[in-house]
Amino acid sequence: MTARTIMIQGTGSDVGKSLIVTALCRIFLQDGHRVAPFKSQNMALNSFVTVDGGEMGRAQVVQAGACRIEPEVVMNPVLLKPTSNIGSQVIVMGRVVGNMSAEGYMEYKGDLIGIINDSLNRLRSRYEIVVIEGAGSPAEINLKNRDIVNMRIAEMADAPVLLIGDIDRGGVFAWLKGTLDLLDEDERARIKGLIINKFRGDKEILRPGLEFLEEETGIKVIGVIPYCNDIRIMAEDSVCLTKTESNSACLSNRQEGDKIRIGIIRLPHISNFTDFDPLKIEPDVELYYIGSTGDMLDTDVVIIPGSKNTISDLRYIMSNGLSVAIKRSLQMGAIVIGICGGYQMLGKEIIDPYHIESDIDKIKGLGFLDIITKFGREKITHQIRAVHLESGIEVSGYEIHMGESHGGDRYAPLCRITRRGREDVDILDGMINDDGNIMGTYIHGLFDSDEFRRRFIDSIRVRKGIESCNDIQNRFDPDREYDRLADIVRRHLDMDAIYNMINLVSKVN
Repeated sequence: MTARTIMIQGTGSDVGKSLIVTALCRIFLQDGHRVAPFKSQNMALNSFVTVDGGEMGRAQVVQAGACRIEPEVVMNPVLLKPTSNIGSQVIVMGRVVGNMSAEGYMEYKGDLIGIINDSLNRLRSRYEIVVIEGAGSPAEINLKNRDIVNMRIAEMADAPVLLIGDIDRGGVFAWLKGTLDLLDEDERARIKGLIINKFRGDKEILRPGLEFLEEETGIKVIGVIPYCNDIRIMAEDSVCLTKTESNSACLSNRQEGDKIRIGIIRLPHISNFTDFDPLKIEPDVELYYIGSTGDMLDTDVVIIPGSKNTISDLRYIMSNGLSVAIKRSLQMGAIVIGICGGYQMLGKEIIDPYHIESDIDKIKGLGFLDIITKFGREKITHQIRAVHLESGIEVSGYEIHMGESHGGDRYAPLCRITRRGREDVDILDGMINDDGNIMGTYIHGLFDSDEFRRRFIDSIRVRKGIESCNDIQNRFDPDREYDRLADIVRRHLDMDAIYNMINLVSKVN
């Protein structure tokens, strides 16, 4: 079997490509098809670890979830994780091949075409439909001759392309037509439909623009997708982060002052911020991102998240007063949590003997936890199951970090890892101080556990002298969100036209 293919490309980054691919994956699944996602090259700091320990982009993990299949690195064979403005860590088929400059990676790209083609063919041999996501814009003139993610992949897969533009940013008609005008004739011929995303208002007001666009381009607008900000699906990268996220229907008859304010330090190289998405559904939580010391006032919980460049981000915290503000928050009764790179920063020292992240041998940490971290040459990547030692609650998640942390006897471990990948283990993870107000862990995904998340929030309420919310029982259910997204997109997208493009029909009447 060779799967039918369809590709979503965009007029730029963050126009909604990932979300539309996710929606199509769920729609095709609902219509009775076996479907899988694919993106040849992803650039993102949000990544995930497969059961076999391979690292891949979070967007394709979300899309695999929409397909109700296990994520595999063949869905995202190349992942770039920026380490600076001019360089990235390059991950191929789930494994790190090294750090490269932009120029160095351009030279290396040619070696990846065979790997990408093989990955795509492996998926096409096992599924009926493969939904392919592009990156950035296909009209990047300076990148087209070494393209491995947009039109070259569409040609490789012989895929019809849907071009999506974001009207919320303004200028969508010029953006769509300009993109088409910059394509070669054969590339333009692959564009079979246009989609306008994030529209607010009455579609009739938009109609003259749609008619003009179709007349000028000769390509039909097959969908106008409404702006929707209440779908809880994990985002691909930090461009989507807003300062504050909270439930507007917050506390019913409770007081607004009963909210738990959780601030996440917005690091320059923040990674895996999807760790905190489950906290957004809790009605007594106000989740926001800390960009300056003033943002930390009245914060109940300060979280230092993961980082792709821990040493650089540690310097950032120390140089702009955030380290002093964290100490002040502790004195005012806040709790401080570090996850992965944030956990490493909480320690006494970080040693980088192989110069994995910097040209220095070591740097002093924030000194909140009695640990020393030493970076190794190999990245540690595992899916895990663990037990939170204080509560006995079982959690699951993943590890993805360079180096290991070791400490003295002054602090207790936070969790016990019982399974890594496919093997049973007995490994202590993380640390919590005697006062219970400073803790760190390498485990991403702790807050995905409904039981652990609610217990954690209620423990903060008790510390504040507020009654616990035992009557609040929210469930973090991505599958429900995929169905909600699919319902919205199906109602505003011409699915008959899409099925005609791929010469298939829905299996569901």
